[in-house]
Amino acid sequence: MNTLSRRGFLAASAAAIGAAQMPHVALAQTMAPISLKAATRTLDIDGRAATVFGLVGPGGQGLILDPGQRFRVDLTNDLDVGTIIHWHGQVPPNVQDGVPDMPMPLLAPGETRSYDFEAQPGTHWMHSHVPVQEMQLLAAPLIVRSQEDLTADRQEVVMFLHDFSFKTPEEVLAEISGGHGGGHGAGHGADFGAPTAQGMPMEGMGGIQGMDHGAMGHGATDGMQMRNMPGMGGMMGMGGQMSGMAMDLNDYDWDAYLANDRTLSDPELVQVERGGRIRLRVINAAAATVFWIDTGGAEARLVATDGHAVQPVAGTRFGLAMGQRLDLDIDLPNEGGAWPILALREGARERTGLILATQGAEVRRIDAMAEAEASAFDTDLAQESRLIARDALPERPVGRRHMLMLGGSMQPYVWTINGAVWGQHQPITARSGERVVLSFHNMSMMAHPMHLHGHVFQVVGLNGRRIAGALRDTVHVPPMSMVDVALYAGEAARWMLHCHHMPHLATGMMTEFAVTA
Repeated sequence: MNTLSRRGFLAASAAAIGAAQMPHVALAQTMAPISLKAATRTLDIDGRAATVFGLVGPGGQGLILDPGQRFRVDLTNDLDVGTIIHWHGQVPPNVQDGVPDMPMPLLAPGETRSYDFEAQPGTHWMHSHVPVQEMQLLAAPLIVRSQEDLTADRQEVVMFLHDFSFKTPEEVLAEISGGHGGGHGAGHGADFGAPTAQGMPMEGMGGIQGMDHGAMGHGATDGMQMRNMPGMGGMMGMGGQMSGMAMDLNDYDWDAYLANDRTLSDPELVQVERGGRIRLRVINAAAATVFWIDTGGAEARLVATDGHAVQPVAGTRFGLAMGQRLDLDIDLPNEGGAWPILALREGARERTGLILATQGAEVRRIDAMAEAEASAFDTDLAQESRLIARDALPERPVGRRHMLMLGGSMQPYVWTINGAVWGQHQPITARSGERVVLSFHNMSMMAHPMHLHGHVFQVVGLNGRRIAGALRDTVHVPPMSMVDVALYAGEAARWMLHCHHMPHLATGMMTEFAVTA
């Protein structure tokens, strides 16, 4: 087995996932399944204790796998409620995908379930597929290292981002659905409890079925009527305005924003070497917050999205939506110092982050509120347009195309795909092996990070312009925009396709990608 370089060993001690030793060192010596537990834990958030959920592996929160190591995991539910875990970014057999009753039921308290499949390399994560549980931080990193990761002389650092409320998820959802605690639509909050507590795919969306599913709000025409109005994509003006309608960036103000379970009142300090090279793996596990990653005085190169290599893009600020990941390579200066890596909430002043620091460096306190609001993320798809896959999907004739109209409104608070909520949806169909193009057309005033289970897709079109874009499993679709992705339909099964904004998912913004043999 390859020995770790000194920098590599430093990475083991500094990475957010582990304790003082990389789990992969021990794991590589045994073929026994890895034990993973869904459990409760207590965090100190700005001096206040918070009981949350977590996914605890042999080295703490999360898992690291070696190159070529299979995903062999025994998952035990140590919670007092049923749960099920989705392996986000992996392509397991459908029966192991981790969606309630599609086809496996929730794990009962005390139950253990075994998983065994070929792991996809890259920066991935794992989380409950019950929206209220993901909002209780039932999520963790899932890093599958490549041979290059083992041999490269660089330090690995993980930054795992969350938004957090001291209120229960049910209270948060009721507040959001009630127009921030009142006003038009306030009566719908009670409907959230049933679907979210049981996990989304269970039938019976209850009271939201009577709501106005097509409405966009803000006086706009509904999404379905705009189907026949080509060229609407990309008409978002500067400042997030479109035809006098304002974009909705954030529909909830959370109590805290966390990087590796900590706020900027007590950030993680990662010890680094002078002149060292860092591979920073950033995972946006937030329920409803888009972040800008700002490396400040440390020049960075974006080298991977959602676990897949892209042609490097230099810069100091990169955005990522919920469910997305990005890998940044950072070359530190040869002198000592401290380099904050900040995650800025889009359209707001709140921020979180961690600090890279050489031994003995002065580390200054960073305020959790920036002086100015961060801008909206990628309303013009400028970042996405710069990303080019290093290993594109093979080109073949397109066998099938589907348009997915993304709609919804703040009041009443309900979000739809093709005008329907889950339970009233028409499946998106394909045949196994077929090249399929999905066109996400967002006719609402909020952005939607769209995630497809069990598949890797390539971004091939932005507002009607063809590109050879990044490989992903979650794509950010801004308001009044259209994003096309191409994929090869996989195993014949029902695969979830949904928005990764948890309150949107909880109100039914999900359909299924139904693949036949």
